[in-house]
Amino acid sequence: MFAAENEIKPNAPQGHWLLQIVDDDPEIHRITELVLGDIIFEDKSIKFLHAYSAAEALEQIQLNDDIALILLDVVMEKDDAGLRVVEKVRRELKNELVRIILRTGQPGQAPEREIIMNYDINDYKEKTELTSQKLFSSVISSLRSYRDLKIIAQSKKGLKHIIESSADLFLPRQLNRFASGVLMQLVSMMGLEEGAILAHSDCFAATEKSDFFKVIAGMGQFQEITEIHSDSNISRNLYTMLNEAVDKKSSFFMDDIYVGYFPTSDCENNLLYFRKIGGFDVLEQELVRTFAINVGIAFENIHLNREILDTQSELLYVLGETVETRSRETGHHVIRISAYADIMAEQLGMSMIERDLLKQAAPLHDIGKIGIEDKILNKPGPLNDEEFEIMKTHARLGYDILKNTRRSIMKAGAIVAHQHHERWDGKGYPQGLKGEEIHIYGRIIAIADVFDALYSKRVYKDAWEVQRIIIYFKKERGRQFDPELVDIVLKEMDKFLKVRDELK
Repeated sequence: MFAAENEIKPNAPQGHWLLQIVDDDPEIHRITELVLGDIIFEDKSIKFLHAYSAAEALEQIQLNDDIALILLDVVMEKDDAGLRVVEKVRRELKNELVRIILRTGQPGQAPEREIIMNYDINDYKEKTELTSQKLFSSVISSLRSYRDLKIIAQSKKGLKHIIESSADLFLPRQLNRFASGVLMQLVSMMGLEEGAILAHSDCFAATEKSDFFKVIAGMGQFQEITEIHSDSNISRNLYTMLNEAVDKKSSFFMDDIYVGYFPTSDCENNLLYFRKIGGFDVLEQELVRTFAINVGIAFENIHLNREILDTQSELLYVLGETVETRSRETGHHVIRISAYADIMAEQLGMSMIERDLLKQAAPLHDIGKIGIEDKILNKPGPLNDEEFEIMKTHARLGYDILKNTRRSIMKAGAIVAHQHHERWDGKGYPQGLKGEEIHIYGRIIAIADVFDALYSKRVYKDAWEVQRIIIYFKKERGRQFDPELVDIVLKEMDKFLKVRDELK
């Protein structure tokens, strides 16, 4: 059926392109694989998937999201079976990358002009016109298109990571997302699509930490790696090259490898490792150098801003601990409150921005105690009515201290200071708010504060047993505390206890 018009001299394959043959004629499968079986395109051979019906084809497509090309018969179990596959792939599975070549032995049943206009296919061939050379040309052209579309998709994905992380880039958890986006952009710039990277190109960004490197973001074989050690199973030479860049404090190219070095002002060594099969030409080397310099500037700015935020957070913790020390509370109380709050916030599905804001504001919940006399604050026995009324004013005092600010952390601190003694049933103080009238920050800190108080020894009581704490929270569910938050505490009790034990 195909005339032998082309000979391919294969190179050593470094992976494969996945090509699906969909036809109800076994002979078509055999001849197609015979003609295309020895093709090596960009160091990758062709791996075949065989489907003999539309249903079988769709099942394979759903199981393999990296099919590069489908050679698809129109008429199989039904006259339009192939066309239904096209509709399913494009409209329902939303796969816009795979290239589709329709092949038909009955062109009268599926006129070319109508098919090209109405269906999202990439080529239409009558089986009788397909010599081996024409099939070869169509396949190579389709693989090039697939490769280019993958590069564009990879670039868009990297840019999306950078854009999504830029709004709150200076939060610690967003640094990895930004770094991942940077890598995707670099890969796209070098003309390598994601499949090539996963198959035989290595790329990751790392931060040097004493005797090992912590991976910030990785691609290819480093995608799931978190650390690179001297005895790493991945590559001892890799560890050596990274250390060489740190020792020399400079970047370098070596054959098909680039190691970029850019330190930050806080003495952290950031490195970029990238491998390109075939090496780098002069233009590519210059592009990589320019890109790495700008990445270095970006990381320096990130670290400078994170230093400001870290200093701010540390000052808030110190301030909170100072107030608690004055009232002779247990050590690390405010750090534990922040940790408990974050557990609940995460389970509620709060954004990372809100979670970090609440964690930083939590230490300010008792800031108003700075205005309470020592003799009341540290009284070993129960407070009388008059003393208790004075003690209750710390919520209002804390709010008054923090309310006149434009800073989001201080605003959140004013909320938790003011509302962490409100009750779900409306019997709390100082405002007597009820249910969801209480800000979620206030409801969270109310539980975190009480949990830590019950589980800690204070001047007026011993620490409670865990079972007694559980009984108390079940009893106060829907009375003192938000019932949803109580359910979270009971569900995540192991996490709460772990925080308490680690931060005694």
